[in-house]
Amino acid sequence: MEVENAKEVNLEQKKKHKGKHDKPKPWDEDPNIDRWTVEKFDPSWNPDGLLEVSSFSTIFPRYREKYLQEAWPKVKSALKDYGIAAELNLVEGSMTVSTTRKTRDPYIIIKARDLIKLLSRSVPAPQAVKILHDEMQCDIIKIGNLVRNKERFVKRRQRLVGPNSSTLKALEILTGCYILVQGNTVAAMGSFKGLKQVRRIVEDCIENKMHPVYHIKILMMKKELEKDPTLKEENWDRFLPKFKKKNVQTKKVKSKEKKPYTPFPPPQQPSKIDQELESGEYFLSEKKKLAKKWQDKQEKQAEKTAENKRKREEAFVPPKETTKQDSNNSENKEDVASLAKSLKQKAKEFGKQKSLQNINAEEYISAPAAEQPSKKKKKSKHT
Repeated sequence: MEVENAKEVNLEQKKKHKGKHDKPKPWDEDPNIDRWTVEKFDPSWNPDGLLEVSSFSTIFPRYREKYLQEAWPKVKSALKDYGIAAELNLVEGSMTVSTTRKTRDPYIIIKARDLIKLLSRSVPAPQAVKILHDEMQCDIIKIGNLVRNKERFVKRRQRLVGPNSSTLKALEILTGCYILVQGNTVAAMGSFKGLKQVRRIVEDCIENKMHPVYHIKILMMKKELEKDPTLKEENWDRFLPKFKKKNVQTKKVKSKEKKPYTPFPPPQQPSKIDQELESGEYFLSEKKKLAKKWQDKQEKQAEKTAENKRKREEAFVPPKETTKQDSNNSENKEDVASLAKSLKQKAKEFGKQKSLQNINAEEYISAPAAEQPSKKKKKSKHT
């Protein structure tokens, strides 16, 4: 028993202390110490300066020449505070930064290199100078080689910016980073966490994996979840939305119908020579073959021209007029005949009656025949 207990104690000691000097320190479990804070550099840490001269240079596009020439004094004075020398070469179109004897911070030359990179990517000088602060980092994302088609690339880049730069502003607020889309690159400035989010959003947008609006929704939900202390150490995947592509065009797999199995091979198709032997063309001379071929071609051409002519003339053919059905023709004829007969009778009566000279003819005709006075002729008796 004692041997087993001793072995367990030895194993625990081995697990706790791996190395000879790996002993628990009093500040390891101190809750007041924040290990993520970046302490500001103190020149007293490096009083002698640097042993070697380090320098970085980058080229800039021609359209930035005028702006850089105007803003260079401000950039130079900002770098001078940290003991960095800066040079602008307009002949070669390049910017160079290098350390001097007054440089104390060894990492400031890397910050100066990022500064000239941002200036060459159209970031304004007042914003680019902020990269010299310890808490500020930068990332230049190359998006030009992610899409081959230029039109598609321009559309997706515009999707990242959004209407009136609304999408870009929302991303800047949620990630806490400064974002600038210029040409084939996206320049971002901010914390490491924010830069990681920006890179993922930009690459997903250009590669058409996820729209930036969906990323904005997810970031907004994460902001709300951060406020709840009970969910601090839990997985948030169950709260976050899962977006799926709806317009994915999948290729339809054509299912081939299986034919019934037969042990015999299919019948052999007749060759070209066999077909010529059947039709008798095989025994014709070369001239006759050409003549027949030419005749067949002319016939096909004539058929084609006739078909085209018929199609062209279709536009000029008048449409068929719809004829009215003659079902009531006989009745109409009878009505007209009876009306004519009555008018004739009224005209005769009107002419014979002398006493009715002052009567209006239209009223007389329109009045029914029954109401009008009728006088019968007195037949004269001849004795």
